Amino acid sequence: MTNAALHVARTGLDAQNTKMQVIANNLANVNTTGFKRDRADFQALAYQQLIAAGAASDSQNKFATGLSLGTGVSLAGTSRIDTQGTLNQTGSALDLAIEGNGYFQIQRPDGLIAYSRDGSFSRTAEGTLVNSDGLPLVPQIQIPDGVLSMTIGNDGTVSATIAGQATPTELGQIELASFANSSGLQSIGGNLLLETAASGAPQVGAAGLDGRGTIQQGNLEGSNVNIVQELVDMIETQRAYEVNSKMIKSTDEMLQYVNQQL
Repeated sequence: MTNAALHVARTGLDAQNTKMQVIANNLANVNTTGFKRDRADFQALAYQQLIAAGAASDSQNKFATGLSLGTGVSLAGTSRIDTQGTLNQTGSALDLAIEGNGYFQIQRPDGLIAYSRDGSFSRTAEGTLVNSDGLPLVPQIQIPDGVLSMTIGNDGTVSATIAGQATPTELGQIELASFANSSGLQSIGGNLLLETAASGAPQVGAAGLDGRGTIQQGNLEGSNVNIVQELVDMIETQRAYEVNSKMIKSTDEMLQYVNQQL
């Protein structure tokens, strides 16, 4: 003997279990540079319409409300919350934070351009500016030998004072990419995101122009995960999971009673 209530409660267990995984990932990345928290979005499954509202109940009357039975819930998707993280001052000339909208462009080994809010860069032996995984920034910035100090302006202009030269030398400009729907970017790990059909094409240009944020040298953007909020969500999810578990137990006991009595 089957019962639709068992199926409905099972969908609730699956959905809450997946939401708990989203919360766990947020908490795991509470100290990840430039990390943006995810939110689990739910949607109701299809309804079984047994009696349509307004259908004739007899020759003279109609049903005012009808009869529709829900079949459960599912996780519609996860939304990345792109609020600004706290800027933490590091004092390192190659640590960069974006204040506002935009992403750094990173060249992947497969030739694709990835996007990141993680601005912890370093210099290779050849002088190329790369991220923590050794992937070069786009457009590439080459830092020559003999650099005494380096300045990166709010618009991304990179200039350096080189030994033996009285005036600073401009090395290039860091450009930022912005998207019409940044929540549509695909997370691939390593603090990297990829363009998708949902995100739209990147709008690339100088920082501080056309809605793009500014670059803050000597800072890193912290994660925007709020631990208190995540713990509250975790408790709520746990309670919802328990309620769905009790629903399965109660429904099973009802079915046992029916089988024993009839």
